[in-house]
Parts: sequence; structure tokens; C-alpha cells
Amino acid sequence: MKTKIALITGGSRGLGRDMAYSFARQGTDVIITYQSSKDDADKVVQEITDQGRKAVALQLDMSEMEDLDPFMIRLSFALKEVWNAETFDYLINNAGIGNSTPFLEVKEEVFDYLLNVHFKCVYFLTQKAVPLMNNNGSILFISTGTTRFCVPGYSLYASCKGAVEVLCKYIAKEFGSRGIRSNVVAPGPIETDFNNAALRNNPERKNFLASQTPLGRVGKADDIGGVVAFLCSDEGRWINGQRIEVSGGIN
Repeated sequence: MKTKIALITGGSRGLGRDMAYSFARQGTDVIITYQSSKDDADKVVQEITDQGRKAVALQLDMSEMEDLDPFMIRLSFALKEVWNAETFDYLINNAGIGNSTPFLEVKEEVFDYLLNVHFKCVYFLTQKAVPLMNNNGSILFISTGTTRFCVPGYSLYASCKGAVEVLCKYIAKEFGSRGIRSNVVAPGPIETDFNNAALRNNPERKNFLASQTPLGRVGKADDIGGVVAFLCSDEGRWINGQRIEVSGGIN
């Protein structure tokens, strides 16, 4: 059986790192991207290769449209060099940054930066990547629980993610003829270093959010990775165009 390959943006830490480990455990090779944390990315690659899988880390700045074309060249080179392949199977649009600026305080430069990272570059990276994807592959977009329930300060972040949720359904419609599926995974509050470790560094906020969750805690990175890997697996083959919230049932 031909080895499957997953491309995970922002795979050097947090949720992306656990996604990479989850794919490796199910027998999928991995390409991760990082913006600046090369050492962290190299550690992930080493841990995956120690498990007997192949892995590569490539630099990509999702805030810069000009970085996409050079990245695609690096991606094609890595596929050829490491796998003797021209295509891959799964695209996980995970890279992102947190933001909790109150609505009246959002500046245009912050708006443009988040829009680039969470929607514009996601849109065009997906557009550029689809021609390199094998038929019967899968595209995942990482969204947020705050597109369903509202948290003050998340108007900009959640609005960008809402755009991605709409895009997901269009991708599912337009590429279904190739067997390529498209879904959204929307985490709730997760205790990682995301958004300056907003939960980890604020026990009061963490305890409050845990109290709003039927399962009595906030999420961890390893609550998400397995769901992403499952949705790309053959067992998830009939799930398409869906928003799957992975939040413990908060709110």
C-alpha cells in the first residue's frame, strides 16, 4: 500500500505538533511547516523519524502572500527528494495566531495581519496545493468554538475563522468529483501556548471555562490531533463538508 503524506501548517508546536504525532501513529508520513521555531520543528521531525516514519519541516510565513509560491517550490522539492513523489494526500490548514483585542480597539494593521494568516493565505495556499493532491485526499481547516458561542475580544479572530468555515463547504462541493473531502475541526478552549498561553497563565479563566464544560475541564492538544487524523483516514471517508466541534460540549 502506498504511504500517505500529510501537510500540516504550523506543525512545530501546540495542536499542530499533536496532529503530526497522531498522523505518524496511524502510519502517515508528515510534512510540517513552521514560521520561526526551526528548533521546535526539527524536534518534531526527529521524534517522528524515530518512530520509523518519514517527516520534513519547511519554513512558511502564513502572513505573507509572497511566501506561498517559494514554499510550493520547496514542497515539490521535498516530495521528490524524500518520497520520490509529486503529490501528497492530506492538507491541514492549522497555522494561526491568537487575538483577543476588544472590538473598539482593533486597528487596521492587526485586522490585515489576522485576515492574512487565518483566511487570505489559507485560501490561496489551498488553491495552490490542490493540484498537488492525490484524488481521494482530504483537506482540514482548523476553526474555533467562538464561531458558535461569543467571547468578548474574539470578534476579529472568530470572523476570520467564520470565513474559513464557509470556504470549507465550497471546497467540498468543488472537489468532490476528485474524491477530495473538506471538513472543519473547531476546538474549544485548549491549554497550550496559543495566544500567549492565555489559559495556562490564567488559572481563574481556565477554571471558569472548565466550569462551563460538561466534561469539567478545558481541552488539551492531544484531544484534537486524533480527531484530525481520523477525519483524514478511510474510517472518516463519508464525512464531508462538516464542522466538527471538539470542545467537550462547552456552552
